[in-house]
Amino acid sequence: MTPAEASLQARPESASKERFFRYFQREVIALQDQMSRLSSSSPTERPDAIDHCLAGIARLSSEVKDASSYIPAYDQRAYGDAVKALQEKLQIVRAELGAGPKKFKFTNKKNRSAISIGEAAEMAQNRRLLGPGGGAWDSLAGSSAVNSAFSPTPVDKLSPGEEKRELQVLGLEKNGGGAVGVKIEDRGGEHVVLPTSEAQSGSSGVVSNVSGSVVDLSAPTMSGGSFATLTLKNIQTSLVVTGRVAGPIHMTHLENTVIMMSCRQFRMHGSKRVDVYLHCSSRPIIEDCEDIRFAPLPQIYMTEDLAGSTNQWDQIDDFKWLKAEASPHWSILPDPERVQEKVPSPDNRGPDNILRAFRIYTS
Repeated sequence: MTPAEASLQARPESASKERFFRYFQREVIALQDQMSRLSSSSPTERPDAIDHCLAGIARLSSEVKDASSYIPAYDQRAYGDAVKALQEKLQIVRAELGAGPKKFKFTNKKNRSAISIGEAAEMAQNRRLLGPGGGAWDSLAGSSAVNSAFSPTPVDKLSPGEEKRELQVLGLEKNGGGAVGVKIEDRGGEHVVLPTSEAQSGSSGVVSNVSGSVVDLSAPTMSGGSFATLTLKNIQTSLVVTGRVAGPIHMTHLENTVIMMSCRQFRMHGSKRVDVYLHCSSRPIIEDCEDIRFAPLPQIYMTEDLAGSTNQWDQIDDFKWLKAEASPHWSILPDPERVQEKVPSPDNRGPDNILRAFRIYTS
């Protein structure tokens, strides 16, 4: 093999390592952010917030394991050390708040591998995880954002046990914890509009098992409120307007659907033929998706604070495309095909006319 051929062969691996690093960096910053906000949460909100922290750390650990096919062993150890540091930080925060351990178990004896986040970053920097000239971890080690604070981010690929835990934390299954603020499920051929009084700011939402419907959750968020997190699952041939989500939106198994949303973090898995009108402050992530088209959120849904914030709606990371070339799994929605108007109010004709206006055809 010539040096040029070797270089070309190495590019996909290098690109995937850097992509995972960017993802890991965002997750660490987000987790620290959420942990820092625990002290300001109310006693009734705190158990749910702690559950989200626990789930976020568990999912990040799972992502490190999933990335083992293209990340060298010494990189995995450094990532693992950073995850352990997050676990210890959460343990300390909970102790300070008087909340005893719930899911993660720790011994009294100091675990030598559970180093501080700063130590993990310094160790990673010394190892120069991404090779000569890469230095991607260096930016994490030297970034002041590492010591800033977080919001939970769902993971696209979970084992059955982890998925069950994820559903429990998000309220799709009962686990004795806090309830989801809004749950819309098992709808077909309906126009669902969430009343302003139906959701409290900071609550979570779940929309699942929906087909041939219009679901508009935006009203409670247009006056400055927001959902904490939102999960969309098993949605076909529908239009969903989420309103504002302060944290992550996690989408699984969407097909022939249009979504309008603003969020902090965007994760889509196992979906196809979806048009996304998006305002997102971080790089959106897709995995196992086909024919996903992106456009900026229509002006009608932009609030004043959104208009002044960063929007990375077109900076997509495809975790299933490791080549240097652009991913074939997503594209920019052409201007002539974009819809700019607000979703109409329900009428006695059902949702079909609205769906057709958004180029969604049920038959």
